[in-house]
Amino acid sequence: MKQSLSIPPGWVKMNTATVLFRLVVVAALCLETTGASAEAGNRPIDFIPGNAYQQIKISGIVTDESGVPLPGVAIRVKGGTTGSVTDAAGKYNISIPDNAATLVFSFIGYTTQEVAAGNRTILNIRLVAVETSLNAVVVVGYGTQKRERVTTAVASVKSENFVKGAVQDAAQLVRGKVAGLNVVTPDANPTGTAQINLRGITTLTSGTSPLVLIDGVPGTLTTVAPEDIESVDVLKDGSAAAIYGTRGTNGVILITTRKVHGETPAAVDVNSYVTTQKITKRLNFMNADEYRQLVAQGKPGAFDYGASTDWLNEITRRPVSQVHNVSLRGGSQNTSYVANLNYRNMEGLVLRSDNRMLYPRIEVTHRMFGGKLRLNANLSGYQQTFFAGADGDSYRGDVYRNGLTYNPTDPVKDKDGKWTEHTDKTAYANPVSLLMETDGKNQNSNLRTLGTVTYTPLKGLDIMLLGSRDLYNSVRGYYETKRNYSTLRDGRNGYASRGTTRTEENLLELTANFQKQIREHDFTLLGGYSWRETNYQDYWMQNWDFPTDDFSYNNIGAGLALSRGEAPEKSYQSRNKLIGYFFRLNYSFRNKYLLMASIRREGSSKFGRNNKYGNFPAISAGWNMKNENFLKASKIISALKLRGGFGITGTEPNDPYMSLNRLNFDTYTLINGQWVQVINLATNANPDLRWEKKEETNIGVDYGFWDNRITGSLDLYRRVTRDLLMDYSVPTPPYLYNTIRANAASMENKGIEFQVNFAAIDRKALKWNTSLNYSTNRNKLLSLSDKNFQLAAGYFDAGTTEEPIQQSIARIQIGQPIGNFWGFKSVDIDPNGYWIIEGRDGKPKPIANQQADDKQILGNGLPKHYLNFNNSISYKNFDLNITMRGAFGFQILNTPRMFYAAPVMLTRGNLLRSAYDNVYGKRPLADDQSLNYVSYYIEQGDYWKIDNITIGYNIPLKRTAIKALRVYASGSNLATFTKYSGVDPEIGVTGLTPGLDDRNRYPATTTFTLGASFTL
Repeated sequence: MKQSLSIPPGWVKMNTATVLFRLVVVAALCLETTGASAEAGNRPIDFIPGNAYQQIKISGIVTDESGVPLPGVAIRVKGGTTGSVTDAAGKYNISIPDNAATLVFSFIGYTTQEVAAGNRTILNIRLVAVETSLNAVVVVGYGTQKRERVTTAVASVKSENFVKGAVQDAAQLVRGKVAGLNVVTPDANPTGTAQINLRGITTLTSGTSPLVLIDGVPGTLTTVAPEDIESVDVLKDGSAAAIYGTRGTNGVILITTRKVHGETPAAVDVNSYVTTQKITKRLNFMNADEYRQLVAQGKPGAFDYGASTDWLNEITRRPVSQVHNVSLRGGSQNTSYVANLNYRNMEGLVLRSDNRMLYPRIEVTHRMFGGKLRLNANLSGYQQTFFAGADGDSYRGDVYRNGLTYNPTDPVKDKDGKWTEHTDKTAYANPVSLLMETDGKNQNSNLRTLGTVTYTPLKGLDIMLLGSRDLYNSVRGYYETKRNYSTLRDGRNGYASRGTTRTEENLLELTANFQKQIREHDFTLLGGYSWRETNYQDYWMQNWDFPTDDFSYNNIGAGLALSRGEAPEKSYQSRNKLIGYFFRLNYSFRNKYLLMASIRREGSSKFGRNNKYGNFPAISAGWNMKNENFLKASKIISALKLRGGFGITGTEPNDPYMSLNRLNFDTYTLINGQWVQVINLATNANPDLRWEKKEETNIGVDYGFWDNRITGSLDLYRRVTRDLLMDYSVPTPPYLYNTIRANAASMENKGIEFQVNFAAIDRKALKWNTSLNYSTNRNKLLSLSDKNFQLAAGYFDAGTTEEPIQQSIARIQIGQPIGNFWGFKSVDIDPNGYWIIEGRDGKPKPIANQQADDKQILGNGLPKHYLNFNNSISYKNFDLNITMRGAFGFQILNTPRMFYAAPVMLTRGNLLRSAYDNVYGKRPLADDQSLNYVSYYIEQGDYWKIDNITIGYNIPLKRTAIKALRVYASGSNLATFTKYSGVDPEIGVTGLTPGLDDRNRYPATTTFTLGASFTL
């Protein structure tokens, strides 16, 4: 076989070793691309054609993501035999036959990159490292770090590991993926979002949600479409979150949207799916025939109206929802772009409930002056429209409740075509009428503009200026017609409400990041300044008694109630500023000994004049034991790092003016026959109002075994939150108002988090990756008082059971955890069907003789243990993902059972079938036994869910415009194993009354999805 070989002229000047090295690399490349033809012997191999140097010559430099030159990178013409290799400075030269050629750049440990040559003669390339467990990059506060150098508790989930199938927000993508991050979806409301709890409850009056940053700018879980997210990183401990100061107490979630990495040919990605839902579980209420048996027995309150109606069927449907995401991406050596459009049309299980959203996003990045200056512009936002079934909200809780309890023998409408109603009953309305005689719409829009300018004046130094504006606008309209229950019950004669909200948040940040390596010492220094201003405006008004329904809420002045001085209206505006200065040092010696120290000094206009500023320091250290000589040779241990950290974070109050004296003008008094406006004090000034401060210690270990086939982490933490804000009663005088908000309480959380990942099977055709994570948390209230403000009782009660019981649900008490149910412990019933409870002395007594001090702790609504089990299996073109999760060690107050398993409630409608079951194996409750909050209705809430199963198939394609095509089917919330008798044991875990199964909740559902994704 004849071969021709031409040596590039530049190689003649090189030493022998360099020439041999290049020949080996290029020869290997040549054999890979032309081996089949050579074996056939039917054509010659032109290794580097001699006439190539009279054709198009291209030169350039190949670097890594940090701009460091890469020697030995192989370059070849796609589909041809011409090749080259970079020298020690990362430079290369290659001749190609025409400008239609595509160059392929490949290097061990980096992602292969294909670039169309076009008519360019200079082509500089940045290669992206292939991610491994050691060099994986995680997003941390104001930057990134390699996983092996992280000394804090940080978790990272990439898009390929997200929960598959239909999700509503960013948190649901990582549900069950991060130890200690508990993501709960308490219902299936299409406008609802997931609840997040990270390492327990840390506050009494402030918010419990983590700080959410999207590309470095504050947002919410619904600010960006889930399909447009590239990764989610979670800063869990104080030393990681302290760089964010006052906003980091509940943890920090860093969301990174999809980016273009390196030079990328233009491509279009499309992902579309359709979902439907069914109710997870129907509560066992009586049907019409069963109810008529009660009528025949003469049960008090039972009436037969002659019809047979399934009211839950009347207000629900089999919803069909759809989501479509289209993304255009591409980039040259200097400019990259992403344009994404996401459309979501979500139908809810309850009639008329919906949520339509449109998410556009455009991002452009441009580099100039040899990469020294980088400009980034990002424009995003959303438009949202949904049916307002309640005044200002999407869902009216009594619709579902009445769908369960409305008399099943009642027709939907009477013989005259009017809605059947019984206004003599309390909290009892025709649920179909509530839906159909309501007109409402909420329209929300969000516009986010973000820009960064990054300048690199010298190697290792990046100076970045970030500016953003986040504008949110909401317009609300709601109307109840003259046929609505409110007219029959309250005489409203048509009721309208309108409102609008506007929020503007401006952010300006200047940071400088400097990296320097001096022999075996690596330093990274970060310094920065942050300025944020938030302006909030809200206005609403109500009116009723309209001449006609034709205007709905669009002619609110036509109602007569406003002219009679009966209808309210209100407007409000607030503004606050937050300014911070921060500094961080990361140090590494031989990649063995790691140190991180940071401090943020932050000032907020929300605090008293004596405490405008606070300091939030952090320090952490790590020891990469695997890099020690005594472990380097180990074939079992592939990674082992010990780490520990301490950090202080803070929490701001929600109200920006709690430190000031405030006046109200909302009351009137009659003087000399005329109503005169009265000035009232609304709050006491507190110049010492300050941050809630959380001090957290975290000790952890990261490990890997057998070439990282098994990896994971173990963390132990203790966090104490001091200076908790509470409202305290104070004497008047000397105070002008009877309460004051002050810092006096403290709380402790401590726990363990464990995660293990196992590549069980790693073959070419078959792969199986599995992961298990576990977390536990113990919460305790340490104090409710200090030297200035005291709560003498040592406790306060929270929550309410609503009428007719009207008792507090939980007791917040020193020495006890948040979430304790506080009520009467039932132990028996007497022969007449009345409750027997346990008295303070431990002896049984009739509930009629109850005393307040007979109440005791009945359980706790916070799960003590969380367990998550994830599996990802692929076989050839098939893939299967299974997510399972559970919560254990908690109780639930089953309020539907407490209200509707009692015969006395027959006077208010339908009952559960269990209402006449024997209690404690003896007899049913007496027909006149009043409703009571007793331990009988508190159930064990432990559950294990098959949360998601997704199966997909990648369709093989040849010579088509479609580069990749995948079809998939998914099911969510498929099965729940529990002893809980309610709809779903997955209920809210935030606030001071966790574990409360609200009888007005939106139903939980099982979701089925069919989808397809492809790339052009």
